[in-house]
Amino acid sequence: MQQSSTVAAAAPTESLEQVIARLARGASVEINFQDVKHLDESRALLPAGSRVFISHLPKQTWEETESASRAVRDAGFDPVPHIPVRLLPDEATLDRVLGAFVGNAGVREVLLISGDYPEAVGPYSTVAAVLRTGLLSRHGLKRVSIAGHPEGHPKAALADIRSAESERTELAAAAGIEASLVTQFFFESAPFLDWVRDLRARGIKARVVGGLAGPASLAALFRFAARCGAGPSVRALGQRPASLLKLVGDRGPEDVLRGLAASLVAGRSDFAGIHMFCFGGYLRACAWLNAVAAGRFKLDNKGGFTVQT
Repeated sequence: MQQSSTVAAAAPTESLEQVIARLARGASVEINFQDVKHLDESRALLPAGSRVFISHLPKQTWEETESASRAVRDAGFDPVPHIPVRLLPDEATLDRVLGAFVGNAGVREVLLISGDYPEAVGPYSTVAAVLRTGLLSRHGLKRVSIAGHPEGHPKAALADIRSAESERTELAAAAGIEASLVTQFFFESAPFLDWVRDLRARGIKARVVGGLAGPASLAALFRFAARCGAGPSVRALGQRPASLLKLVGDRGPEDVLRGLAASLVAGRSDFAGIHMFCFGGYLRACAWLNAVAAGRFKLDNKGGFTVQT
């Protein structure tokens, strides 16, 4: 039996502006190990207890991810460290990593991803294999985030991705763990909303969180989109000659967020919230969220809004 989703549907009296602000207040953010030095400053920008995801880069040690998680907890946020399962050499390492995250950093949730590695170094080539160990429950974890791919993935067949979504959420539900599907960033709301409807039609009731690209230059967005395998919605960035990208100002997720919020106002979706990728601009992303959460923005006539940071 699947778990119930956390419904973010708008109350009857909520305006579009209020829903946009609410989504920003409840947003999670993603940082790199190098962003730890900015955590103290970000306390004035993010609500206490906000989920802060900690990425695990290819050359990063588990101890560094634990240290970053501890710093996130000490700053008053809720750390959610990434665990790329294909980097785990054995079950003993998984057990040790989870124990350190929970015992030393107060972690209450992890993000399990396969990781973009052609082969696993140990027995875990899929997230499902880790969920089957029962180690998350053994360490007292009641929440788990799992990568969602509304636009597919360049290295996996779409049918396999959809099958994995069902398998992973069912395994989590069977263990009594609340699962959240957290997506890669996208640049149009429609494919994400279609995917959420498809999930529900297939009986998947897990929490769904949409990934947004934080404010960055178009050149940076194209670069990260290519690196992360962002889906077809990247076309929404526009067709611009590469030589001109560096001349274009920053772009934020205003139009995407407005589209997502509008679906909640209209009662057409029940996704749970948004997750912001910062691309090395952690404080800039926090300032953007802070301004939107406080209502310092104005709807425009182009399907987005302008922000006063």
